Amino acid sequence: MAKLQISLKGRALRYLSAREHSRLELARKLSRYAQEGDDIEALLDTLEAAKLLSQSRFSESLIHRRAHRYGNSRILSELQSHGIDAESLVDIKADLASGEVGRAREVWRKKFNQPPADAAERAKQMRFLLQRGFSHRAIQAAVKGGGDEYEDE
Repeated sequence: MAKLQISLKGRALRYLSAREHSRLELARKLSRYAQEGDDIEALLDTLEAAKLLSQSRFSESLIHRRAHRYGNSRILSELQSHGIDAESLVDIKADLASGEVGRAREVWRKKFNQPPADAAERAKQMRFLLQRGFSHRAIQAAVKGGGDEYEDE
């Protein structure tokens, strides 16, 4: 018995039912299955018109999944790689900026939870947060304060 072929639209809906996708990401996934005569761009336009595909929902979803572990630069870089437009990135950056220090402290607390004993340990902790995409300001606040002293201020 031959395996039933899933239509491109059916495949797109299956992907979107699992999680939010960016337009660029969904186009990449669907292009593997496109056959001659399939118009992926038209399908994506249709999905956007039906509000099944949304760049803003995708952005919110990605931020929600990443914000507790990564800094602003890493999140913004990932959004940009998914084809989110520059204007949206500016708005997202402004929204993320207010909570970055607190997120850096929380990531630092989960990983280290004690002030660095020496310069080498301090450098190690700072590198860890830098690799996670946190700004220098957020890293300084997290490593210097370790969290508790600065939360009362």
